[in-house]
Amino acid sequence: MAAEIVNPRSDSNTDQDGGAEPLDSFDPAFALHRGGKMAVQATVPIRDKDDLSLAYTPGVARVCTAIADQPDLVHDYTWKSSVVAVVTDGTAVLGLGDIGPEASLPVMEGKAILFKQFGGVDAVPIALATTDADEIVETVVRLAPSFGGVNLEDISAPRCFEIERKLQERLDIPVFHDDQHGTAVVTLAALRNAARLTGRSVGDLRAVISGAGAAGVAIAKMLVEAGIGDVAVADRKGVVSRERDDLTPVKRELAGFTNKAGLTGSLEEALSGADVFIGVSGGTVPEAAVASMAKGAFVFAMANPTPEVHPEIAHKYAAVVATGRSDFPNQINNVLAFPGIFAGALQVRASRITEGMKIAAAEALAAVVGDDLAADYVIPSPFDERVAPAVTAAVAAAARAEGVARR
Repeated sequence: MAAEIVNPRSDSNTDQDGGAEPLDSFDPAFALHRGGKMAVQATVPIRDKDDLSLAYTPGVARVCTAIADQPDLVHDYTWKSSVVAVVTDGTAVLGLGDIGPEASLPVMEGKAILFKQFGGVDAVPIALATTDADEIVETVVRLAPSFGGVNLEDISAPRCFEIERKLQERLDIPVFHDDQHGTAVVTLAALRNAARLTGRSVGDLRAVISGAGAAGVAIAKMLVEAGIGDVAVADRKGVVSRERDDLTPVKRELAGFTNKAGLTGSLEEALSGADVFIGVSGGTVPEAAVASMAKGAFVFAMANPTPEVHPEIAHKYAAVVATGRSDFPNQINNVLAFPGIFAGALQVRASRITEGMKIAAAEALAAVVGDDLAADYVIPSPFDERVAPAVTAAVAAAARAEGVARR
């Protein structure tokens, strides 16, 4: 079976209460979502009894028996190697917060059709009626035989770190929390190109990240892995440093590998002389703080819908400006990363997604821009057809190089 992108419509003219005018009569978003955004379709025909006897009983029994004898055959004779579970508990949904599993489903459906549209990967939305980390882990472990990979989505921090770690330990298929790693991959790609544009390398840069949640922690880890000169992360109470005694375990770990300069104090103070601002927290950064950054700085203000620094202000001081919005240049959009990352991992039946595979994805994504590099073009469009194949090939090659590929 394959997940098919569809745009179903209903002839119903009433809402659930049976009287008032339906919401989709005046709101196109509701009109598009009526009936859901995806369906399941067969990949083989069932035209007659011969087709039926091959697709189901008795023919299917021969395939089942073969898989029972040789379990790896499941990858060849079922959809397992081409389908991802998109799993959420609805606690951190697209800036809407903890809205619950049912309300998260439109987003999970959207994620699934992005997998299909941009990476050719089938995906199934799974919204769980629990927020307990261990229950989520146990549920996903029990579902895992049906899937080739697990994409964790919109699960709040710090539980998301624990859930991902435990699933990676227990499963031999890729587990990827996109809110962390997808954001980090695209951010690194844009940062590499911004540095190239201005005649620098990532190692020449000092970055400040606003936000120590899922995305902020993952970006910090990836920048360190990529050789950033230095990076400091700030939460609501200021820069995360070893001197603070109020840090969670995740932030204590973060303090251990960031902030080599030993900065303390506020985000605004840390920005003085910084080369890069990366915003993944919301809030507003004062213009004076942006003005205090180094000459030729980069401002990646990625909060949606309101960036931490409005592009009009950022452009006064920064050489390169990026946001999370599609109506400004240089959109840091996860859809540039996760479809190709999973496509590459599934292609080689990787047992996990390594840091090297993520770095390879970022490098491939940055390379798509090529000689067209400009201040308003440091990252390609999600609709650039070169993106997914480039990321897929790079991730597959990295998986083989790192010994996690099984074909």
